[in-house]
Amino acid sequence: MKIAIIGTGRVGGTLGKAWASAGHDLVFGSRDPQGQKTQELMKSIGEKACADTIPGAAAWGEVMVLAVPWNAVEESLRAAGSLADKLLIDCTNPIGSEMQPALPNTTSGGEQVAQWAPEAKVVKAFNIIGFDVMANPDFAGQKASLFYCGDDPLAKAKAARLITEVGFESIDSGPLTVARYLEPMTLLWVSLVRGQGMGRNIAFKLLRR
Repeated sequence: MKIAIIGTGRVGGTLGKAWASAGHDLVFGSRDPQGQKTQELMKSIGEKACADTIPGAAAWGEVMVLAVPWNAVEESLRAAGSLADKLLIDCTNPIGSEMQPALPNTTSGGEQVAQWAPEAKVVKAFNIIGFDVMANPDFAGQKASLFYCGDDPLAKAKAARLITEVGFESIDSGPLTVARYLEPMTLLWVSLVRGQGMGRNIAFKLLRR
């Protein structure tokens, strides 16, 4: 796949490395594609990755991955332009100051992203754990569970493949409105990491019997 990742931080960089290893071609969309930080990321990934402006990356990619802070989401989507019929994986979390939700519980960041990019096929994923776990989702032979949601079946199937290629167990959690439940899981994860001192190498696992 041709994957455009908007954001050159730890989440975007970690996912990019995993997908490059799986054979995908990547373009990172950045406000400063020639900047030192961005170019260092390109070198760390190798020939499968390059950098461009946000609109340039968006026009090239068949899959869009949104991995920027919440306060940069709307601006990034406006810069991207039309995302008609493209899978848009939303990795963001609507978290404001003091780790409080930035939106009411009657909606979600995923739904807001769908309003800002109405022609895209939005799937919420990669938002409930940190980049450390994305780099290695294996816990003593068990794959961490990665919950995702969206409204388009074909887009969700494509997202599930990408989730699996990173190394997670992919869990289809339902329509995009379920993002209202997935996004607060990030706050639980942060609370366990910081408040309970469990460290960043923790993840969620769905058990069945």
